Amino acid sequence: MAVEAKTLEETPTWAVATVCFFLILISIFIEYLLHLLAKYFNKKRRKYLIQALNTIKTELMLLGFISLLMTVLEKPVAKICIPKSAGETFLPCGSVDSSDWSEQETKCSEQGKASLLSTEGMTQLQYLIFVLASFHSVSSILTFGLGMAKMRRWESWEAETRTLDYQFSTDPRRFQLTHQTSFGKRHLRYWNENSVLRWPACFLRQFYGSVSKVDYFTLRHGFIMAHFDQDNNFDFHKYIRRALDKDFGVVVGISFWIWMFAISFIFFNAHKFYSYYWLPFIPLVMLLLVGTKLQAIITLMCLDSHDKSHVVKGTLLVRPSDHLFWFGRPKLLLQLLHFISFQNSFQLAFFTWTWYKFGFRSCFHRRTEDIVIRVVMGVLVHFLCGYVTLPLYALVTQVCICISSIPDPNNPLDSDHAAVEVSEEAEDDAEQPQELKKSGSFEGFDVSNAEQNTKPKKV
Repeated sequence: MAVEAKTLEETPTWAVATVCFFLILISIFIEYLLHLLAKYFNKKRRKYLIQALNTIKTELMLLGFISLLMTVLEKPVAKICIPKSAGETFLPCGSVDSSDWSEQETKCSEQGKASLLSTEGMTQLQYLIFVLASFHSVSSILTFGLGMAKMRRWESWEAETRTLDYQFSTDPRRFQLTHQTSFGKRHLRYWNENSVLRWPACFLRQFYGSVSKVDYFTLRHGFIMAHFDQDNNFDFHKYIRRALDKDFGVVVGISFWIWMFAISFIFFNAHKFYSYYWLPFIPLVMLLLVGTKLQAIITLMCLDSHDKSHVVKGTLLVRPSDHLFWFGRPKLLLQLLHFISFQNSFQLAFFTWTWYKFGFRSCFHRRTEDIVIRVVMGVLVHFLCGYVTLPLYALVTQVCICISSIPDPNNPLDSDHAAVEVSEEAEDDAEQPQELKKSGSFEGFDVSNAEQNTKPKKV
């Protein structure tokens, strides 16, 4: 005989007040921590991280509203009856257990139909929403942390540009053949010049030294030569770090089409699709394609510079353009990284939820191989996205934005097309970049406080 649960009419008021007190206390504590974090970012002038934090808070509020809405609609949704034949299709476990049906399900069963979604199912979905919110927030923070750890290595490279050895190697009075430069030796190989062999080479390159010192120096040199005097002290590393902050604000968000893909993931989780064999690999394949494309763009920039001139002054100067990216849209790669990050978090959250609600062994992961695949793919994608691909994207695209923006004093910059502002990074330096304009889909940036001793480079 089932025992009915006690309502608030039968519960001591002190018990209700105690639970409410601790729930409110926890909520206020979390809000206070977020407030302190925002003050810290404001003190460090990381305005894009403040925007990312506001995005996280907005997404958490949205997920909380969804959870509240599901609580209110538990019984109304359970009263919706559908044909029994439809209720027995696309089952994740291949069978229906009617031993613990609710009152609404029993009424539908008496009519020869099935409930659209039981009250227990709605409750379990609320757990999934909570786990998804937790995983998405923690995963986004870890992704950003991995990216910052990757860029910390670049900080020593930036310091090396202040040495005499580096200044001698980039001395414009020195003439070199293109293939004799360090950048040319790395990319002007016979397999890179072959359009078929280039992709496998770029695919493998992202696993070892995805951003080498030579690549960093060459891209930095292209940026410097385009917008500064030769002897400048601009902190390029800090500029790229700001670019990562801005990209992180995009990756952490959840857009409508991202939600649609999440719903598709739930739909294809039916037993007949055998999704545990192929769904975990989709984010990994997409991530490797994006990483390969970014490596190919660096190689193509080297090949293009080599085709234009076989002799260089100092070191090789790269000139990127829109056509190097898919469909001429550099931001498409960031949108793909956005999708990869969310889908990977969703799959890990779904695995954790099924483990908590149905046990380690359930119809969602029947064999040990299924569990290993889901966990290993999730961790691997998370590491590659945060430590390899996202920093590489910030470096390549932001440098492309700045190099491809041609100075033109007669054509002022449209503020709606501003990229990462570098005035904060350059205000302590001796020089700042001159005003830039948009070129194609690459966006320039506006710096109005340029130093008087900055001499714009002739174009």
